[in-house]
Amino acid sequence: MTRVAVLDDYQRRAHGYADWASLGPDVDVVFFHELIAQDALAQTLAGFEVLVLMRERTAFARPVLEALPHLKLLVTTGMRNASVDIGYLNQRGVVVCGTGGSGGAPAPGLPSTAEVAWALILAVCKRVTIEDRAIRDGHWQLGVPTNLAGATLALAGLGNLGAAMVAPARVFGMDVIAWSQNLADERAASLGVTKVSKAELLARADFLSVHLVLSDRTRGLFGADDLALMKPTAVLVNTSRGPIVDEDALIAALRNRTIAGAGLDVYDREPLPPGHELTRLDNVVLLPHLGYVSEARLRQMYGQVVADIAAYLGGSPVRTIR
Repeated sequence: MTRVAVLDDYQRRAHGYADWASLGPDVDVVFFHELIAQDALAQTLAGFEVLVLMRERTAFARPVLEALPHLKLLVTTGMRNASVDIGYLNQRGVVVCGTGGSGGAPAPGLPSTAEVAWALILAVCKRVTIEDRAIRDGHWQLGVPTNLAGATLALAGLGNLGAAMVAPARVFGMDVIAWSQNLADERAASLGVTKVSKAELLARADFLSVHLVLSDRTRGLFGADDLALMKPTAVLVNTSRGPIVDEDALIAALRNRTIAGAGLDVYDREPLPPGHELTRLDNVVLLPHLGYVSEARLRQMYGQVVADIAAYLGGSPVRTIR
């Protein structure tokens, strides 16, 4: 019997979104709906040969992996997972596989992380959550919304995700500027975007939207000194990965009104702990990492997870990650 652990199935949909029974009677699949604490990971998962991870919801550092002697296959949705020591797994001989179609670039019938970024931008500038709560409490028009027309959208990153932000910005009548450490002039010009320095990106931004991959180079890329360069009327939106923006610095900037607000879909720690300081701030809109979540996307991901497991059991792994 091969035992498969499917982790972080928060919405209890994984079972119905793929044909797990097709793996055969010799495969036992167990679904975990709650986050497993780090100090309980090794004990909880010690008896499983296959782990299925939903992106980077649960981190697997090397000490945890070393305590899983029966692990033979790890499948992650997407084709990269910064929360897993994949190099160690490759060295140990554990097969690592992924799924195609990351959550980002638009695709027919599938959502784009850009849609969530725009939802956050609009929610902040039109005061959606603030005025919704106010109406429920018996109040009417507590503040003045901000217009997008004539504002500057500053993109940190101009890959598939950043590029998907450009066309809607044009429709809203916004100027678009961009910066990243490796942004080529040709890339910016092909999208009709003005390439700027990091300092200029921050200084000119009315809305700073982060679309970068988390790595050693981008971790903490936007700290207190960077946020201090922004306008007091500016809004920061992060749908990429929480640690790209220094969380303590962001909280301080929001609390002190160094910037006007933020829209966040990602955090240093997920799920966001109850009572977290961000939940106490009235100038931030919070979403639970929904950038790639939809029925269509989850069906695609879990369907490919099942295919990955079947291919491995058949002796010919597919979509391997090294």
